[in-house]
Amino acid sequence: MTVVGPFGLSVRDQALEADVQAGLAAVEEGLLEATKSEVPFITEAAQHLVKAGGKRFRPLLVMLASQFGDPYAPGIVPSAVVVELTHLATLYHDDVMDEAAVRRGVASANTRWGNSVAVLTGDFLFARASQILADLGPEAVRVQAVAFERLVTGQILETAGPQDGRDPVDHYLDVLGGKTGSLVAVSCRFGAMMSGADETVVDVLTQYGERLGVAFQLADDVLDIASDSHESGKTPGTDLREGIATLPVLRLRERAARLGLAEDIALCELLDSDLSDDARHAEALAALRTHPALEQARRDTVRYAEEARAALAPLRECDAKTSLLELCDAVVHRAG
Repeated sequence: MTVVGPFGLSVRDQALEADVQAGLAAVEEGLLEATKSEVPFITEAAQHLVKAGGKRFRPLLVMLASQFGDPYAPGIVPSAVVVELTHLATLYHDDVMDEAAVRRGVASANTRWGNSVAVLTGDFLFARASQILADLGPEAVRVQAVAFERLVTGQILETAGPQDGRDPVDHYLDVLGGKTGSLVAVSCRFGAMMSGADETVVDVLTQYGERLGVAFQLADDVLDIASDSHESGKTPGTDLREGIATLPVLRLRERAARLGLAEDIALCELLDSDLSDDARHAEALAALRTHPALEQARRDTVRYAEEARAALAPLRECDAKTSLLELCDAVVHRAG
């Protein structure tokens, strides 16, 4: 048994391991090539997060999904580069919106060069992704365009907040389906589609990716509260400090409204206060780490991971399917 990809995913079949490792290595080369510019400063900024590393979760899914067709088909590696470039671009933009200081264990681009450079670098990555995508055919362009619209819509809905009368948790889960689930679903779709897999297989893997993507983001929500910066690669409680209500906070507010417990209401008031104060921020983070709302968010993560697992049921048994199932377990483990 050997280990590849994020979270220590084990791959038991040597041929599959070789395919995945070779594919991810080719993606890495493709990312470096796609982020080069004739302007050295643009190259430096565009490669900032590429060289910082990362889990390469989405390219890994492209590689595993391609095993249900021809894993050596020419469009597989470029499509994996497209989804990772798109993901990286959103990180540059997210860090500006969240005023994040750290990303993947290094200074965020906005901290290093300012917001304008960070936003424009994200745009540069989107442009490079589009150039590669154009060579993959009109269907690939359409799939990516639909996903990108969902991604942006999810971000706008998060910024706007739920409409009056809308359950905040339901609204948030819809936001995650757009912001995260859409691109993870496309990763699985591209891998299967570019490999020439049957349309039914493509659909199954797309549904799996959608659910796994939401589970992945929910695990991030838990990590933002529960982990230290060494574990997560970014400053703990970033969302708290910026007043972004992720699932643990929404579950807390839901519980406070339902039970009316004084300690829950007090914690909600603390979260609604100015958390730019380090002491207040630390107090809120410590209180959430021991609150039942965090455990409820973990259970929500498990539920989506189990839905992803169930979606794979129609697929034939093979090592690639086993690895996809193990990713469900790995996401849950990541959330503790």
